[in-house]
Amino acid sequence: MRKVIDNSTPIIALNSINKLYLLKSLYEKVYIPYAVYEEVALSGPEDKRINVKKHEFIVIEKIKNEEAKKFFSTSLHKGEVEVIILAKEINAELCVIDDYLARKYANLFGLKVTGTIGILIKAKEKGLIQHVKPFLDELIKNKIYIGKDLYNQILEIAKEK
Repeated sequence: MRKVIDNSTPIIALNSINKLYLLKSLYEKVYIPYAVYEEVALSGPEDKRINVKKHEFIVIEKIKNEEAKKFFSTSLHKGEVEVIILAKEINAELCVIDDYLARKYANLFGLKVTGTIGILIKAKEKGLIQHVKPFLDELIKNKIYIGKDLYNQILEIAKEK
């Protein structure tokens, strides 16, 4: 079983379109650092919080090396920093991160990265969903930003254009 670490934005995005279960279908289990748990389950408006503990496939882990946080740029959120640290600590094979800068840092640390859109494309490849486009449209409707050029590239990759 692959070790997969997830950041908050993909969890929020997939939950907004009722597709959080795709993470379980694709990876059986995903890990989130405690900072991500705080972001998605404990902070923000109560009606936007996600009860991640009801999803048995999401494992909440505390990072061991708290000191490592101070070596990261302050432009990364606490959850993004902990995703990268936890990924290194448990030798994760994949990080699910949407933020561009966080993805760059993860790549610098030799981590393999995908994002929400990558999850949707992989779900289509595995036959878990039939089309990516309706979910992209729903993400946009739910205020998840996807630029027009990226949107068109995704449709090409998914062979829906």
